[in-house]
Amino acid sequence: MIPPTESLNAFKAVRKPFIAASTVEKPFVAHAPIEINSAKYFYTSAVGGALACGLTHYMMTPVDMLKCRMQVTKGMYSGVIDGFKKVASAEGIKGLYLGGMPTLIGYSLQGMGKYGFYEYFKYLYTGIVGEETAAKYKTMLYLSASGSAEVIADVLLCPMEALKVKMQTSATPFATSFLGGLRKINAAEGINGFYKGLAPLWLRQIPYTMVKFATFERTVEAIYKYALSKPKEQYSKTEQLGVTAAAGYFAGIFCAIVSHPADTLVSKLNNVAKAEGESTGTVAMRILKDLGFTGVWAGLGPRIFMIGTLTAGQWLVVDSYKVWSGLPTTGGAAPAAKKE
Repeated sequence: MIPPTESLNAFKAVRKPFIAASTVEKPFVAHAPIEINSAKYFYTSAVGGALACGLTHYMMTPVDMLKCRMQVTKGMYSGVIDGFKKVASAEGIKGLYLGGMPTLIGYSLQGMGKYGFYEYFKYLYTGIVGEETAAKYKTMLYLSASGSAEVIADVLLCPMEALKVKMQTSATPFATSFLGGLRKINAAEGINGFYKGLAPLWLRQIPYTMVKFATFERTVEAIYKYALSKPKEQYSKTEQLGVTAAAGYFAGIFCAIVSHPADTLVSKLNNVAKAEGESTGTVAMRILKDLGFTGVWAGLGPRIFMIGTLTAGQWLVVDSYKVWSGLPTTGGAAPAAKKE
């Protein structure tokens, strides 16, 4: 799907070495510059996304596990601290990381698709509408590119998400191993067992990702424009990464709120058996009716903490990997000069 390098030449930015000046740190000069919108640039973004999403989601597995259980079984825990105590007492540290393997694999694949295709779709849509129009309607560019990328990313994530939720929320242990869990789902439901949650996953993740990327990009721009006194390129790499983390956490709060009802539905859907001939849409409507308005917001507190931390961590990992690879951090650059 990614075009060869030579077909991208018309849209490559003419790059100078990325230098960040600081009186504390030595100037940062990218050791291996990568041309923007080259095939290598997209691959680098994809690798950074895989590292960012896989590692951060795995680290947050205990919070995610408690959140899923609180969504599926009302009143199971009085709060996050109570949940930690009960799980650690009954199941030990291993219990807190239940579902960790499908989380690591699934979200690494999702991050690869999300961040790699986000940069590709920004390039693609800019080519379609023109650079001046893209610069004028930047928020629409961020929203459309991130939404398109998430459609692909969720297809990669969905099988692992189904296994993760079953492992974390089943009343009895779902499977003794990762491969055993995959075989069990396949034997019981076939391919549908892995993808029956795809539509609700899209409902959760596409708005989430659109808010995540657009809010992050706009927040970075606002920080450099209103909160700081110098252009982005005059700050050290540590200072730029600090802006990345702050903007990431702020974006994560909005992501959690926007996508939470759909997240509750995904958790419930993977634990409710369908009646013969019943469609996924019918099951979803039945679940929403049973939950009611307050029910779909169960577990929002832990999810805000989890997603805020995740989003800040992901952007920090992505931008750190970009800097290490010879690229500037995401967002905040001055707009391109208007062509006469």
